[in-house]
Amino acid sequence: MWTRDFGLFFTARAVAKLGDTMLPVALATGLLQEGYGAGAVGLAMASSVALFAGLVIFGGVFADRFNTRLLMIGADSVRVVTQSLAAVLFFTGHVVLWQVCAIGAVNGAASALFQPGVASTVPRLAADVQKANGAVRVAESVASLGGPAFAGLLVGFASAGGVFVVHAGTYLVSALCLILLRLPAAAPAAAPRATRFRADLVEGWYEFRSRTWLWAVIAVWGLFTIAAWGPAVPLVATSVVQDHGPKAYGLVNSALGAGTVIGGLLALRLRPRRMLRAGALAFLGVCLFPAGVGAGFPVAGMAACSLVAGAGSAFWGVMWATTVQTQVRPDVLNRIHAYDVAGSLALMPVGQALAGPAASLFGTDTVLLTGGVVIVVVGLTLLAVPDIRRLTRVDAPPERHGNLAPRPRGTERSRDDRKAPPTRAG
Repeated sequence: MWTRDFGLFFTARAVAKLGDTMLPVALATGLLQEGYGAGAVGLAMASSVALFAGLVIFGGVFADRFNTRLLMIGADSVRVVTQSLAAVLFFTGHVVLWQVCAIGAVNGAASALFQPGVASTVPRLAADVQKANGAVRVAESVASLGGPAFAGLLVGFASAGGVFVVHAGTYLVSALCLILLRLPAAAPAAAPRATRFRADLVEGWYEFRSRTWLWAVIAVWGLFTIAAWGPAVPLVATSVVQDHGPKAYGLVNSALGAGTVIGGLLALRLRPRRMLRAGALAFLGVCLFPAGVGAGFPVAGMAACSLVAGAGSAFWGVMWATTVQTQVRPDVLNRIHAYDVAGSLALMPVGQALAGPAASLFGTDTVLLTGGVVIVVVGLTLLAVPDIRRLTRVDAPPERHGNLAPRPRGTERSRDDRKAPPTRAG
């Protein structure tokens, strides 16, 4: 796995993640120092997320039609420019909210072009896709732990503008790594490609909905984001800070990040035959993150719950990413990944927006405990769907009672693929 090219991609992802986790600190601190309130901070952050979620499906089509590496380099180059402009605004003190939001919107559009290509790049660089995803997840988790702290130091010793300079530098490093990357040629498409953009978009949707295990996970994930994780993120922060202080929240958040490192390391070692079933079982542990806070545990207890939740979340994430990257045809993988990302993010802002009214109506602790119950329901629902529970990894050996030889790696198809009608070209 640790080839020169995978090392370059690994470095690009880790460094970019470090910069991304620094951005919220820079935006919040910089806008507050310029006299703006919390609403302005939320608007600036939402401008990027909204454009990303709205355009990532189209980014998936572009990634399947064109050279993914060049698209990713172009997206990084755009973000080098936009974050440099943001640094100039904050250094000069001429910060206008609409300009910051416009920069965020351009960043979101660039991310929508970048993200779909990540899915197809990993299997082209590493024969062991699961280990590659596990390694990237560990690196991103470590970056997530260090990024906010590093940003806080930069704000203290320099200014918010300094954080934006470093953030632009992380995208520059990512772009340089991708420029040096020698990406193997993609596998040829199973059928001639359609020439129209709309046709490719429709084909991606068909490929998405033809796999029960795929669309079922995304559908269930909507319940998770709107009723559990969306409200949990702001309410956990508010509850812990009010009851125990900001240092306690920092400890809880750090424990969550440390848990994701542990989950990524476990995913490097464990190779379950039915990956989604194993991932769903681990995902049940995520319920402890909101439930531990809602139950009023002491700080040490909340940190321990966060550690377990982070490990379960990361392990599920590696199992899910590896399943998608190995079960889906390479020529439609970027579009499938785009639908996955869009579906996973679509209801998150709704859940966050409902957090305040729900807490006012039912109480913060009740909402958090309910979120924990919802996560258990989500995990059990995933396990109850036969196509999710029974899906076998593509590199697993044949069943003992079977008399079929194993397929070559990357050619195994899920049950839904085998049922699918022929493509338009057929």
